[in-house]
Amino acid sequence: AYQRQPINVYAGETRPWLQGARLTVWELAQDGIPATLLADSAAAWLMKSGAIDWVIVGADRIAANGDTANKIGTYSLAVLAKQHGVKVMVVAPTTTIDWAIENGNQIEIEQRNQNELLPACYIKEDSLVSAWNPVFDVTPAELISAIVTERGVVLNPAEQGMRGLKDGI
Repeated sequence: AYQRQPINVYAGETRPWLQGARLTVWELAQDGIPATLLADSAAAWLMKSGAIDWVIVGADRIAANGDTANKIGTYSLAVLAKQHGVKVMVVAPTTTIDWAIENGNQIEIEQRNQNELLPACYIKEDSLVSAWNPVFDVTPAELISAIVTERGVVLNPAEQGMRGLKDGI
């Protein structure tokens, strides 16, 4: 008989707005799924330990070739995952796919105010310290193992892009 293995979910804090700490772990707890919150910078060490099988992320926009824009740090996670033999899954509604955008290079990345990152002591006219604060980054399709939508799954999107889903829409 099939027995489901216990699931261990590690959720990154998702800086700078802490969506992982404020939203992701809350949603998991609401569904009765235990979760462990970790600093974003701890993901590599956890992957190296062998504790991670999949990195699962959302998407704010998906290009026709499967390149995916998501919260800043997603690209870093995907690069780390590749280094450690961990698969990457993007889960998003098909409304996230922008068929007019050929690839991720065409996705505009919003920059947020540097004051969201800077400690108060650096927020002044004569400060020598500034901050670079992009909201999103783009993960190339080559780093994504699967894109899951309500209309179906695209495995290895770098090989076929999102065409398989477009035909069904």
